[in-house]
Amino acid sequence: MEVLWTGLGALKSKNFKLSSTTSLWMFFIYGMVIFLEPFFRLTAGFNFLLRGLIYAALILTGEFITGMILKRVDFCPWDYSTTRYHVKGIIRLDYIPAWAAAGLIFEQIYWTLV
Repeated sequence: MEVLWTGLGALKSKNFKLSSTTSLWMFFIYGMVIFLEPFFRLTAGFNFLLRGLIYAALILTGEFITGMILKRVDFCPWDYSTTRYHVKGIIRLDYIPAWAAAGLIFEQIYWTLV
């Protein structure tokens, strides 16, 4: 997911090779999506927009906590401090729609596998 996102982001700088970057830390951070499982069950009857916002809030919270921990030991592989809607350079509020969509995709994968 990270490689796809950064590869498509390369188009902004006219990088048609679609070069991507990521970090091994992201493997563990994205792996924490497993903790969304109880929320898939709890929110099953909710409107999809509300579910998406809940997932985005949970994902951003996880990103913020892990980012703060990694930043303290100077291992944080991302820095959003030069962007407009950042919080402490660790999360981007303009990514809420993307994280909502990702959460809904994770939800669909979960229900397909259960």
